[in-house]
This record gives sequence, structure tokens and C-alpha cells, in this order.
Amino acid sequence: MSTASASAAEDDTLKAIKQRGEVTCGVSTGATVGMSTLDDKGNWAGLEVDFCRALAAAILGSPEKVKFVPLEFKNAFAALTSSSVDLLARSATWTYSRDSEMKLEWPVVYIYDGQGFLVRKALGVKSAKELDGASICVSGGTTTELNLADYFRTNNLKYTPIVANSREQNLANLEAGRCDAYSNERGGLAANRAALPKADEYVVLPDVISKEPLGPVVRQDDPKFRDIVAWTFYAWVLAEEFGITKANVADEAANSKNPEVQRLLGKTGDFGAKLGLANDWAARVIAATGNYGEIYERNLGTGSKVNLTRGQNELWSKGGLLYAPPMR
Repeated sequence: MSTASASAAEDDTLKAIKQRGEVTCGVSTGATVGMSTLDDKGNWAGLEVDFCRALAAAILGSPEKVKFVPLEFKNAFAALTSSSVDLLARSATWTYSRDSEMKLEWPVVYIYDGQGFLVRKALGVKSAKELDGASICVSGGTTTELNLADYFRTNNLKYTPIVANSREQNLANLEAGRCDAYSNERGGLAANRAALPKADEYVVLPDVISKEPLGPVVRQDDPKFRDIVAWTFYAWVLAEEFGITKANVADEAANSKNPEVQRLLGKTGDFGAKLGLANDWAARVIAATGNYGEIYERNLGTGSKVNLTRGQNELWSKGGLLYAPPMR
């Protein structure tokens, strides 16, 4: 491929979004509290939904210019590789095989999670190692299914997998007593538990049996779009680091004396143009959604239905794993 052809290919996704006038964002089927939910009035909410809106604000200047495409996990990667969606913003773990074989890329991690177990309190189980001989609900064809097999084999335990195609089906099976436990990412399990009619009858066990880095997924053939996706997330993180919020972003853009804040919010430099965006793209992102801390708190934090402490999802300066490159 010539240099000119490669350069044209790099801009394909951005050009398509601008011509279309909306970002097509693959999300879950609308039942994952805190990540992506769809209410009876057609309103989407959740951290993944906020990321899609942030990306639309960065590229098109408006968080409303998003088409949400609900996808079952089994169809999600195919939808992305066929260009039916611009990106996936639904729970999909970054793994070696997915990265190397599927021609997909995880530009960033917006949730560091780990696999666990949701059980009825009446089962009387305090640890996953007490699930010897249990039936476990799990989604087929996922890393969760493989991790489950590894964990039980490593600990010389037996179990019976009850395989389903969706979170909704797994939860229905658990509620109906078709399995003793449901295994998935602990954040997702906390969200699922919060949505159950009798949430107090269930508990997420303390065990963490895997690493589950979750983030937006894009195709590998468009590095410029990959950078736009990555820096949209980094704008969230930098905003929290510098104390820039949805409420004060306009004032910070006008009055901050911090050189990095000035570059981030487009007051100085030509940083937006380097990605084919307006220079105030990050200010638009923050005005639309807030910073990472605000987004986490309203969707997953202790003030939300999910009630999940940040843990590893804190800023690096507070002992967490969130770290953004400098805006320079």
C-alpha cells in the first residue's frame, strides 16, 4: 500500500462519522445497570453510554449525535469487523488472542475489573472455594467461561456449567434456581444484583479469579480513530486530575493559568487539529459528560444503585491504575 493510500485509510472512520453526522456505537442490550441501560422511554444511560456521547462531542460537537446499537456478545465483534458500528463500548475483555487474531484494538481501559460470583445468601457460601459441585451460570464463548474452567481445575473443584447467551438469561436462570451461582465481571455482577427485584437476597462473593480490563474496542486499520478514542478517555482522566468538572469547564477554559489545562481545553496550541478535531474538543467532552470521577460516581459509585467503590479505578495519584499521558 502506498503512503497516500495508507493515509487515506487512516481517516476512513472519522470521515464516515462526519459525513453520517453521528457515531454508531455498539453497546450491550440495555440491561447492565451502571454500564449501559435502556429505559422504557428509550433513554440510554451508563458509563459506556457516556463514553459514546463523549466521543460524539469530541468529533461532532454534540453528545446527542450517537446511534446506540444494542448487541449480544456473540455478535459484537462481527459487527465491528464488518463496520456495522464504529466502535464497541460494551463489556469486552482485552485479551491476547482477541488482540492478535481478530484485528481489533483496545485503545484504553476504562474499567479494571475481575471475575467473581453472584449467589443467593441462602446458599450459605462465603467463598468461591465452597462452590465444589455447584452449578454455575455463565455466558458461552466468553473469557468468563474459560476463566471459570481454569479456576475450578486449578483448585481441584468440580462444577456443572449452565451456559447462556446473555446476562439477562443468566440472571433469569439464577433467579429460577437453575444454577447455584452466576459468574461474570464483579462490577457487572454488582450492577446485575442492584437490578434484581429482591437484591438483598443475593451477594457478590469477595473472590476475584481473573483480570478483566474493559474498554472501548476499535478496528486496527485506522490508527487516527484509535487515537481519538484513546484521547477522549484521557480527557476524562486529565480533567479529574486537574479538578475540571462539568460545572466549571467553561471557567477553566477561559481563566486557567495552568499551561497543560490551556492545551487540554484548546486555549493554546493546535492539538485538536492534529486529530482532525476542533481545538476545544476536550472542553466539549467534559461539558457534555464531566470528568472520569463524576462519570464513575453517578453510574457505578457509592451514590449509585451499583454502589461499587473505585478501588483500582482511582487516579494513579490516589493509588489506582488510571494514568493519562501528558497533554503536550
